Amino acid sequence: MNLIVDIGNSRAKIAIVDNGEIREQYAVPDITDMDIRNIVTRYPALSRAIVASTRGNAESVGALLRHYIPNVVVFTPATTPIPLGNLYHTPQTLGADRLAAAVGVAALYPNRDIMIVDFGTAITIDYVVNGAFCGGNISPGVTTRFRALADYTATLPLCSPTESVLEYGRTTAEAIEQGVMRGIEKEIASYVESFMLKNNENCTIFTGGDAKYFVKRIKNAIFADCEPVIYGLNTILEYNAAKF
Repeated sequence: MNLIVDIGNSRAKIAIVDNGEIREQYAVPDITDMDIRNIVTRYPALSRAIVASTRGNAESVGALLRHYIPNVVVFTPATTPIPLGNLYHTPQTLGADRLAAAVGVAALYPNRDIMIVDFGTAITIDYVVNGAFCGGNISPGVTTRFRALADYTATLPLCSPTESVLEYGRTTAEAIEQGVMRGIEKEIASYVESFMLKNNENCTIFTGGDAKYFVKRIKNAIFADCEPVIYGLNTILEYNAAKF
């Protein structure tokens, strides 16, 4: 039984995985000693754990985990072995979540070229081609764009994502909502179209908290409700199990 800890920009996800299946998953603002103690009490069969973080605190959380779980992997894209090639030129700056998601979808969709679009605080567009992580692009996420308009203008209001699709807004709030949502829609649709033209055996995966707003807007994409980062971290943990 494995413990997966994925620490993102705004929250930390905790998952219990047994034989490749997620038994339990939840999110907390920060991972604490009490959180780990409670998990181990409820799941005494836990024998391995992996932690990844975009906040730079993976080592300290790994040290906490080692107080309770004997075998712990602190996932570092530059040094941790993974079952996937990595062509990124600066792996020391590569987000652990991006690489973990690539490992996850490569395992879920073997022998295919894959584009992964993660709609989070930032929107990341990453590629797995010929069995290797090739890199990708990063742009501001949905909420980040709304906040930028409110923060860097004098009078524009702070708006939120919407599922409505209008050709144009008839109020300032609608104009902002449609401008942000349609702008992202067209941006990602162009990536999908280009990827499909260049790669025959391909699939496009949408994931992340805001993916639900775009999976119906953009054709030829698969909405991944399987938590590719969690699945990828578990795959990496299993891949490194021989070291224990």
